[in-house]
Amino acid sequence: MFMTDNMVLNLALYKKVYLVRSAEEKIRKHYMEDEMKTPTHLSVGEEAIAAGVCQALGLEDQIFGTYRSHGIYLARTEETHKFFSELFGKETGIAKGKSGSMHLSAVEAGFMGSSAVVATTIPVAVGAAFVNKHKKNGKMVAVFFGDGAIEEGVFWESVNAACTMHLPILFICEDNGLAIHSHFSTRQGFRSISNVVSQFECNVFTEDTTDPEIIYTLTRTAIDKAKTTQKPSFIHLKYYRYYEHVGMDQDFKFGYRSKEEFDEWYKRDPVFLQRNKLIKLGLSEEKIIDIESKILTQIEKSFIFSKQSNFPDKTELHRDVYI
Repeated sequence: MFMTDNMVLNLALYKKVYLVRSAEEKIRKHYMEDEMKTPTHLSVGEEAIAAGVCQALGLEDQIFGTYRSHGIYLARTEETHKFFSELFGKETGIAKGKSGSMHLSAVEAGFMGSSAVVATTIPVAVGAAFVNKHKKNGKMVAVFFGDGAIEEGVFWESVNAACTMHLPILFICEDNGLAIHSHFSTRQGFRSISNVVSQFECNVFTEDTTDPEIIYTLTRTAIDKAKTTQKPSFIHLKYYRYYEHVGMDQDFKFGYRSKEEFDEWYKRDPVFLQRNKLIKLGLSEEKIIDIESKILTQIEKSFIFSKQSNFPDKTELHRDVYI
């Protein structure tokens, strides 16, 4: 069948959201077997953000993430062998089993790294943008962080520096209204992140959509605006975290979230939304099932490969460590 540009885009976005969802559900299914020796922060529910932003960025652009960066890594690389191997602590992993779930990277794909400590990659991303500006290489930097990072002083210092130096950077705030279990109303002395950031010399965009195409379009606009105005762009995106802050279960039993809130967000599930959109665009159910099957097969092969891979030699512990 003839594929329009819009269908090609939406198919690419679906492959990303389905890969992220399926890979993380695979983790969730097997995590309690206790072979993945790493704390794990799932991004189930927020796949549209990683997919939309990564699709909008150029191949030469650079990305920095947080401890919840499975989605960013998978959406950027679409690679699963090294990803699963790292979770299993194997020598075939991203960092030969030494980084675990929270310190992912794929420098060859522009994913420069993620960190377990809140807000710590934000100033590093600003530094990368500073280098890119002075090299005049045209690279854009995107740094992802949660709304809890807004409360760290380094966030405001970084935004201020990026604005005063007119750096080519996108600040991507993934806002689920929570810092672990703490609601934003108990943490923030303001009620609109976007309004506060708009007081700086930067372009501000905000959305609460779960549609990866809308996020893609918004990100492209933010990139173009950053380049034409020579100012950073701040993108504030709402989402709902389906599972615990760290762990595999839904956490309604703790009382800080309600099942009713989840049900409302689930009506806009990004994977189901994107799948239905492809059908409306004219892609057949058979074609979609074939795409899904290939992704599931890829994940299964990577999972088996990772489990069968060797653990690194103990001497590897002292390699690639810089003091």
